[in-house]
Amino acid sequence: MQKGVVRKRRPGALTEYGRQLKEKQELRGQYNLRERQFKRYVKGALEGSRGGDASERFLQLLERRLDNVIFRAGIAKTRTQARQMASHGHFLVNGRRTTIPSVSLKKGDIVQLHPSSTESPLFKEAKLSLQKYEPPSWLMLNKETLEIQVQGQPSLAEIAPSVEIPLVFEYYSR
Repeated sequence: MQKGVVRKRRPGALTEYGRQLKEKQELRGQYNLRERQFKRYVKGALEGSRGGDASERFLQLLERRLDNVIFRAGIAKTRTQARQMASHGHFLVNGRRTTIPSVSLKKGDIVQLHPSSTESPLFKEAKLSLQKYEPPSWLMLNKETLEIQVQGQPSLAEIAPSVEIPLVFEYYSR
């Protein structure tokens, strides 16, 4: 072997732990959450799903966050943008201004655009892009006023996760 030549190795197969970590990191990144927040959602889903499907409960907890509802309604292009919109106080939840993107919404909750934000170019652009967008069935969106009403729970089929949720639970069961 020549001096100074580095051989490239093919990466080996992932270990079980590596697969679990990869799935967890991917889902955590999709929802733009910190580790402590994400771990709390996993714990809440596992504890609160007695007799039910923990995977479905876990995804419903993530989907019902204010920032995710703004994203799913099509007002924001990314979850990161939705999180920023929520934390800057652009939305009212049931008539009260909130700056907490992790607020969990329930059936019947109404999310409205703050009156002072209606003239913002950001939301004028969002209204134009929403003309062809159809939100999920568990959300009702008024495309003129950008008012969102939560009409129920998202189903596992509607969410269609791109990761294997049981691997995420296994990661935290160590």
